[in-house]
Amino acid sequence: MIKLEKIVKAYGADQILDGIDTFIGKHEKCGLVGRNGAGKTTLFRLICGLEEPDSGTITIPKQYRLGYLSQHIDFKEKTVLEEACLGLPAEQKEMTYKAEAILFGLGFQKADLEKAPKDFSGGYQLRIHLTKLLLSEPDCLLLDEPTNYLDILSIRWLRQFLQNWDRELLIISHDREFLDSIVTHTIGIHRKTAKKVEGPSEKFYHKIAQEEEVYEKTRTTLDKKRKAMESFITRFGAKASKAGQAQSRVKALAKLPALEALCEIANLSFTFPAAPIASKIILKGSGLSFSYTDSPLISGLSFEIENGARIGVIGKNGKGKSTFLRLLIKELEASTGLLTESSNLQIGYFGQSHINRLNLDATVEEEIQQANPKLTIQEARSIAGKMMFTQSRAEKKIGVLSGGERSRVVLGKLLARPCNLLLLDEPTNHLDVESLEAFMDALEQFDGAVVIVTHSELVLDRLATELFVFREHRQELFRGSYSEFLEKGGWSEEDGELQRQPAKKEMTYKDAKKRRADLTTERSRALKPLLTRQTLIENQIIQLEAEVTSLNNKMIEDASGRQIGELSKSAKEKQNLVETLFTELEELHDTIERVKKEYDLALEAACG
Repeated sequence: MIKLEKIVKAYGADQILDGIDTFIGKHEKCGLVGRNGAGKTTLFRLICGLEEPDSGTITIPKQYRLGYLSQHIDFKEKTVLEEACLGLPAEQKEMTYKAEAILFGLGFQKADLEKAPKDFSGGYQLRIHLTKLLLSEPDCLLLDEPTNYLDILSIRWLRQFLQNWDRELLIISHDREFLDSIVTHTIGIHRKTAKKVEGPSEKFYHKIAQEEEVYEKTRTTLDKKRKAMESFITRFGAKASKAGQAQSRVKALAKLPALEALCEIANLSFTFPAAPIASKIILKGSGLSFSYTDSPLISGLSFEIENGARIGVIGKNGKGKSTFLRLLIKELEASTGLLTESSNLQIGYFGQSHINRLNLDATVEEEIQQANPKLTIQEARSIAGKMMFTQSRAEKKIGVLSGGERSRVVLGKLLARPCNLLLLDEPTNHLDVESLEAFMDALEQFDGAVVIVTHSELVLDRLATELFVFREHRQELFRGSYSEFLEKGGWSEEDGELQRQPAKKEMTYKDAKKRRADLTTERSRALKPLLTRQTLIENQIIQLEAEVTSLNNKMIEDASGRQIGELSKSAKEKQNLVETLFTELEELHDTIERVKKEYDLALEAACG
């Protein structure tokens, strides 16, 4: 349905895409993968027409609707529900229950629906926009890192929603487990070109590794062959007895393909330096409470963190997870309770607040050196290199870096000073697949304790051996892995809340009868133009097929053959038009069935 041919895009001297050829077929759900800076978001913007390629063509069918989440937040309605309903197609404007279901799935409470959209945080405002996008039912949905502003429960809901999505989808996500559970195909951008495979991202990465291994073996073999030929020519070219053979080698050498060595791609490669600590219990909390308002966010929390612990901090957004870490680093002060630290405790902290506090006028190496003034500039530059800021990139100002690059600077600052407790608040949001793998390896090798706030079930599954679960008005300690947590009920309490949310007001018989009548009228109004168009196309196909048959008969009857060329051309044109109409008819049939299904479900709900 969407075809990209020979797409080239550069920003100044920085070539991003160089000859992209790929497509998104009907009903395909494609994951778009590649390293940070590879051009994934650029490709999205090109498809949506927000930018133009330097060369190449993007073909999208007429009347084909793309759905892309704009970064510009603007609200027109007074309440969350009214704003969300703006996303409903014209023929579904009365189906507010669909908006409610998505809003609840994305973490809104029933009381939130009557509040003003501007009263919510930026993350929740983006969820309102995502709701509108999902309700609009575009032909192709484009999602760029949708999980970055969702909590773990909303991600689980979105995964199920996208698994049931029956149209085209193009999605970028650094969370491979989330991505692979949804997609039917993977499109990967690698070395400025694209490759598409059927199946999950793992299949793409395996194929790339396999192809590059074969390429390098072939290149090495050719280099050896070239050197052997050159040696033979040098040794025997001047000898009359070998002149013929030498000349033959010269010709063969000229035909030998020259394969360039693949340039090395930078990877994160580091370990967290650990500071020694003898205590078994390195940090203890007793009866900690904290609130921003009259209602306590954290109440009477007691815990112990052992040396070497791997603790995942999980729960809905807004339940106190980040606040908990800020209490541990004493950025916030508990209203009640006591924190007891081991005498040699050294904390390394990664959080959004630290990203926001980076000195925009400093260079990467200067900012890393600021974390530990004892570092020499060479040591700071070495750490920068481990974070993929090699050579001149270490001298770039923080102000010109992307969000992902700034996250790597904060990670680099953690390497500047040994610690024995890592407190990490959503550290993986801006890491690509390869960087995430290196980051997880570094955490597994770290000798100290790790407490990590994350919405990534992949990270939790691999790392956590115990969990701090932040629920509504209380916190719990679960001793066990994330998989064990799910097996023992996990999110059943929160899932139960979600199921209870859309409790509809009881309708009287009279109200129900009117609702069914309104839905029946809406159904007829929505289907009428579609069915009219369907009949028109069917009649056109019948007429054209009759004309093609007539033209074919004329070609058979034309004994002289004078008109065969003209008749054949006309028949081919009409046959091509028939094929085009059949494609439109098939799409129209799918649309009609979908509309019927939606109204049938709505009528069924109205009946009781």
